[in-house]
Amino acid sequence: MKNFRELLESDSVYVFDGAIGTRFYDKGIYINRSYDELNLTSPDLVREVHEEYVKSGADIIETNTFGATRHKLKQYGLEGKLREINIKGAQHARAAAGEKVFVAGAVGPLDLRIEPYGPTSLEEAKEMFAEQASALHEGGVDLFVLETFADLAEIRQAIEGVRSVCELPIVAQVQIQTDGKTVFGATAEMIAARLDEWGADVIGINCGVGPTHVLRALEDMRAVTSKKLSAQPNAGLPRDVQGRQFYMCSPEYMSKFAKRFIKAGASFIGGCCGTTPKHIRLIVDSVRAISPRSSRIEVRDDAPSKKPVELAEVEPVSPLERSNWSRKIARGEFVTSVEVLPPKGVTAAKTLASIGILKDAGVDAVNIPDGPRAQTRMSAQATAILVEREVGIEAVLHYCCRDRNLLGMMSDLLGAAALGLHNLLIITGDPPKMGPYPDATAVFDIDSIGLTNMVNKLNHGLDLGNNPIGEPTAFSIGVGVNPGAINLDEEIKRFEWKVEAGAEYAITQPVYDTEQLHEFLDRIGHVRIPIVAGIFPLVSSRNAEFMHNEVPGVRVTQDILERMRKASDKSKEHAREEGLAIARESLEEIKDVIQGVQVSAPFGNVKYALKVFDVLSTFSKGRKVSTTAAGVEE
Repeated sequence: MKNFRELLESDSVYVFDGAIGTRFYDKGIYINRSYDELNLTSPDLVREVHEEYVKSGADIIETNTFGATRHKLKQYGLEGKLREINIKGAQHARAAAGEKVFVAGAVGPLDLRIEPYGPTSLEEAKEMFAEQASALHEGGVDLFVLETFADLAEIRQAIEGVRSVCELPIVAQVQIQTDGKTVFGATAEMIAARLDEWGADVIGINCGVGPTHVLRALEDMRAVTSKKLSAQPNAGLPRDVQGRQFYMCSPEYMSKFAKRFIKAGASFIGGCCGTTPKHIRLIVDSVRAISPRSSRIEVRDDAPSKKPVELAEVEPVSPLERSNWSRKIARGEFVTSVEVLPPKGVTAAKTLASIGILKDAGVDAVNIPDGPRAQTRMSAQATAILVEREVGIEAVLHYCCRDRNLLGMMSDLLGAAALGLHNLLIITGDPPKMGPYPDATAVFDIDSIGLTNMVNKLNHGLDLGNNPIGEPTAFSIGVGVNPGAINLDEEIKRFEWKVEAGAEYAITQPVYDTEQLHEFLDRIGHVRIPIVAGIFPLVSSRNAEFMHNEVPGVRVTQDILERMRKASDKSKEHAREEGLAIARESLEEIKDVIQGVQVSAPFGNVKYALKVFDVLSTFSKGRKVSTTAAGVEE
């Protein structure tokens, strides 16, 4: 089991579980009893709820001890069982968590007014928190979560109480009201500043309100602290329906806010009242798609008879010998490619015919996306094989981490190598929720960094366990990069890791802001590998707005949006010509600082895409190809 402090040093995002009390309520345990006592009376039920969240993909689960302080237990005559309730609570969570999931000791407010608002002294409060923390620590928790506090003075005593017992990490969370303040008037900025000063390792907001108010608070907190932030909102505000409390935020809605929490700076995301395993499962999908695990592949060598081989002991195939695409990139030559989507059905004739036009025109390769926008199409790998065998042009296979576990990816890649595919673009992949089958699950065993590591191992003749596979693969390793990322520092850090993992070239998201690309290239000069710029010719004002607002990582400038609006007002033909002009201008402005271009074919119109290459003086078309606006026939 790793130390939780390793997560605090990581740049990845991790997911907490959801509401425990909500699940007990759903299972028929009503609120007129102590839920903490269930650790003693219904251990199987407690472990069942924990296991639901572990199966949903949570990285951290909380103990069923939110109300297990002396004063709260006294209301049920259970104060004499405080130690046993907390130890059992930690042990039940640990049994469900196994070795890969962390256990957080949950500590809630005392349900007392402490000085200066009540008769309980600060020292008394600290002692009560220390008493609970001692039992949880004895039970084996990895960290503490102090949550749903409204009084900053009280959470300070909770922090000091835990610190008097041990040095385990502390996640300190306060609840706010719809005005963004605690009931005592503390603002988000004040909360963050105080918790930072008092030594909390992670600072956050939980309970109280739904995700919208929590997001606003996070944005304010980020400005005053460098500590990691957490967000565990309720699933909205509860509504009473025939005596039962229902929370109205759907799992889909909560998962959308998970992405916004990440952009606001949150490193730990989960749910509070009203959130269920289904909420957490969709949050996990969103989190892993946007901020997957940045750690390297971890594997066990279960074959002691085979001595692991170091990378340096196996000579990889030279980039000059892997493929024409790889050779041109290695020599510093400019490469051209067009992105064509795989067919939707089992018939690839039309797609292959359009790709034949690209070959005749002299394009170096065709890029085959892997389930773009999480849509169901023929597999990219099968399409790439058909392209190379039946058309005779090289394919750059986009390969994503979304749909396959580690073993599946290893099998795919070995098969691709055996079938003669050599050019890869490694990407993480869009989450399934973006596609037409929202209940489909994502895998995301690793992200694009980990997959780059895996392919690099294969190129050195090694499997995941560093065991020899015989002849090494000969993949040209490309990765995606986004010069327009909202968190550019994070994007550059991930790019550095990709290069370290073995990336040999990178393809950007569609470029509309050329100044932005220039600035990005300046910032990656210390780890610069060949950059192939993505160009997507716009076809209408709506297309431009969609790219700007709904395609992650793409920024269309206001000037371009206005140009497309004016052209679309005239006619579809004017819009297409304006989009083509913009694409050519963009390529003209950046062609001297990049080593290639990937042009997307809007709606499969490869002839429209080919027109972009007109600004390249070195691009030679093999023969005259009709470039009418629609269709692929000559």
